[in-house]
Amino acid sequence: MKDTPLSNCERDFLLKAIEEKKRLDGRQTYDYRNIKITFGTDYGCCFVDLGKTRVMAQVSCELVAPKETRPNEGILFFNIELSPMASPAFEPGRQSELSVKLNRQLERCFRNSKCIDTESLCVVSGEKVWQIRVDVHTLNHDGNLMDAASIAAITALCHFRRPDVSIQGEEITVYTPEERDPIPLSIYHMPISVSFSFFQQGTYLLVDPCEREERVMDGLLMIAMNKHREICSIQSSGGIMLLKEQVLRCSKIASVKVSEITELISKALENDKKARKAGERCGFAESMPQERITALKMDETPVEMKNVTEKAEDIVKKYEAPPQSVPSPLVPAPGVGQVGQGQQNSWGLEEEDGEKID
Repeated sequence: MKDTPLSNCERDFLLKAIEEKKRLDGRQTYDYRNIKITFGTDYGCCFVDLGKTRVMAQVSCELVAPKETRPNEGILFFNIELSPMASPAFEPGRQSELSVKLNRQLERCFRNSKCIDTESLCVVSGEKVWQIRVDVHTLNHDGNLMDAASIAAITALCHFRRPDVSIQGEEITVYTPEERDPIPLSIYHMPISVSFSFFQQGTYLLVDPCEREERVMDGLLMIAMNKHREICSIQSSGGIMLLKEQVLRCSKIASVKVSEITELISKALENDKKARKAGERCGFAESMPQERITALKMDETPVEMKNVTEKAEDIVKKYEAPPQSVPSPLVPAPGVGQVGQGQQNSWGLEEEDGEKID
């Protein structure tokens, strides 16, 4: 199912508003939408809300054989899924051009920037290494999926804990979280993507475009950077020519935004760590009212059982239906005529017009 296209009036209205430095949601030119970071019950599950755009990242791991070219390094794998639940423009079971583009950008942002120590994921050189898989699911699409996906992926990687292992001879033992505490990943830095949209052939610039602004933009520039102002990846799409001054201005804006988002991620991770250490409710349990959604977990459910019999009898008496008189099938009801059928007498013979039939 294709998405509903914008009308010419909507397009002209958006472009006219951008020329006057106004946006649909009231933001300024360089403002981000509100970012909310929450965690699931398990380690490595993260939800990120960027305005109305919502994504979920889930990190998992398994022991696999390493690549022949790099026998001492673990494997980092990214997969982004564009669900039809997020937008009617996304089709199930097919990899669209947008999903391929986002996958490549995520890999370039995280894997090529060496943000994770892959050598620490090696268990036995040339035989067994940890493969870290990051699945990003889009739950709602309202523009700027790349920024939301990068925030969710790096936050989930920081939140994830892999099982501890021990080696005795040729035997590898993987311990459960109850036996040994899981081990966090070794992360050097946190690359975060910041998107810039250009309008009127690069004349106007917006940060964090929403879905409608993405439809009318002429080009997009994505800069992935860490808080140390090191550019991890940069990608331009749309076919517009950007000047060197424009790219430098975007990089300065990105450095400020990345510092703010990195601080927000650190605070969210710290708060979750404190909540788990104190034994408080975390993840989904934090948003559940007690004994409502989890009512089935209780052994007994309080039900009032006083004066049940008396109440039931009162209800039955009050709403007891009156007896219905059912007319005999042999005697026609008054006012009802019968055609071709007379009254039967005791001999089983019929009488018509008052005459007996011999």
